Amino acid sequence: MKNGFIKVAALSPAIVLTDCETNAKLAANALKDAAALGADVAVFPEMYLSGATCGDLLKNRALVNSASAALETFLELTSDIKTVCFIGYPAFVGGKTKSTVAVCQSGELLDIVSNETPRLFDCMDIPGFKIGAVIGSDRDTKELLCHAGATVVVDLCATQETIGSAKSVCRRACADSEALACAYIRANAGIGESTTDGVYSGHCVIAECGELIAESKPFSGEALITEIDIERINSARSDFSIDTELEQEDIIFFIDEKETSLTRSYSPLPFIPTDENELDLALEIQAQALARRFTCTYSKKLVLGISGGLDSTLAILVAVKAAKIAGKTAHDVIGITMPCFGTTSRTRSNAEILCVELGVDFRCINIAKAVTQHLSDIGHSGDPEGVAFENSQARERTQILMDLANMENGLVVGTGDLSELALGWATYNGDHMSMYSVNADIPKTLVRRIVARYADTCENATLASALRDILDTPVSPELLPAKDGEIAQKTEDLLGPYEIHDFLLYHTLKYGASPEKLFRLVKHTYGKDFSDSELISYLTTFARRFITQQFKRSCSPDGPKVCEVGLSPRAGWHAPSDASPAVWLREIEKLK
Repeated sequence: MKNGFIKVAALSPAIVLTDCETNAKLAANALKDAAALGADVAVFPEMYLSGATCGDLLKNRALVNSASAALETFLELTSDIKTVCFIGYPAFVGGKTKSTVAVCQSGELLDIVSNETPRLFDCMDIPGFKIGAVIGSDRDTKELLCHAGATVVVDLCATQETIGSAKSVCRRACADSEALACAYIRANAGIGESTTDGVYSGHCVIAECGELIAESKPFSGEALITEIDIERINSARSDFSIDTELEQEDIIFFIDEKETSLTRSYSPLPFIPTDENELDLALEIQAQALARRFTCTYSKKLVLGISGGLDSTLAILVAVKAAKIAGKTAHDVIGITMPCFGTTSRTRSNAEILCVELGVDFRCINIAKAVTQHLSDIGHSGDPEGVAFENSQARERTQILMDLANMENGLVVGTGDLSELALGWATYNGDHMSMYSVNADIPKTLVRRIVARYADTCENATLASALRDILDTPVSPELLPAKDGEIAQKTEDLLGPYEIHDFLLYHTLKYGASPEKLFRLVKHTYGKDFSDSELISYLTTFARRFITQQFKRSCSPDGPKVCEVGLSPRAGWHAPSDASPAVWLREIEKLK
């Protein structure tokens, strides 16, 4: 186990109904195979040793005694296996046959539990790793165990396969693991069970905090083995209530410290929804929020700078929609392009096309003369080297927007995005400031997808063409003089790819991942496209800038929450502005 990863297995090998001894041997072979693949925890289906479909035969003492004897055989055959195992079998309890779970490790029986006698199994070596077992997806027992501190719930089931049942199981697994802030491992009865009135497919699933991690195909008979992330689960449980009714002491098990190879996949674009309709919803949330601010401030105009880049493009799409929601027209939106030393004809043209096709009030104010005068006034040589040259342009643009908004009784709409906030890639009191920041919770990768969605769905061919050209334009603040008419300053050449930074940002904000873990995740996800040295370089940039640039976020303007994680100093992220990145950078240095 390293970085919180635990390899787990849901096993549903074929059985011979009522032949408990044979099933014990089949189970032992399956467990050995799973252990060879590194499984720390393995789960078998309900009543695996006998079969779950024995019906009234389970009232027969011969069968139940055979199951008990088979459990002893299983323990003997697995005495050299350290994997913690949950296997279902029938046992006489209070004169009745009950569906129970034998919990064992290294050939020793740790305990026997049922839904009526729930217990927690606690790993001595890994803080926060507690397992609870349920039989047949018993919801009450799941809740009891999780509120008692279980971070992993294993579910031994025997559910028939029907049309649509697999999808239903996956939905419930995700819903339960999210609501109970846990990992959920479900092993279902499979081939060999009776088909008298139904069919059992061995469909197994593993979910974690609302996400489906792995799923076996019905009737495949394949072992389902993947990793769960205990650190991630514990992070998700930070606000989860622990109020136990279990008074028994936990049973202790052990897991060897080892490097766990990752087989599970991570979304390379975690901020991007899988349902494209949610891209429309993101735009709607932004527009509704801006419309509310527009109305309650009694403003008459929405004012924003239009650069011909991605962020301002999304902002003006939002502004036009917000104006209509507020009972205004697109012409009540004032889009101002302010070309200067680094502006190219491509971005200048796209800014104008965008405004004209949307029907907004388009204005062009060249700021080169004003910036030159300002630089002269403060004794600056005009040499483009250095941040003063660059930032003077951004602050001049903000001054124009603010003053023009005062003239028009307008509201300045901010265009900066979440990725820029995270990296501090914004001019303090320049593009950093506005009266309402509609993109503040939208990372760059999501900005791109929302604009692309708009281009694909709008009916205006000219507008769609301009949007697609904006999408193809390198991301740039255009604050350095253009070279041969082309953009000279490309943000991703300086910082690294936004896909990487957004990936790192998501896992930092949502799960508090350490640099070592971030590197492992980003290498696992992007390792085919980038070298280790490149990924470490991007991670270093991210860690250094993310920690040191908090002061720009502490005073950032209001903006709507759109994604599940954000950096609002009021409702998303609270951190000191004077923290040192040394701890993070030292950990990264060890990765080299």
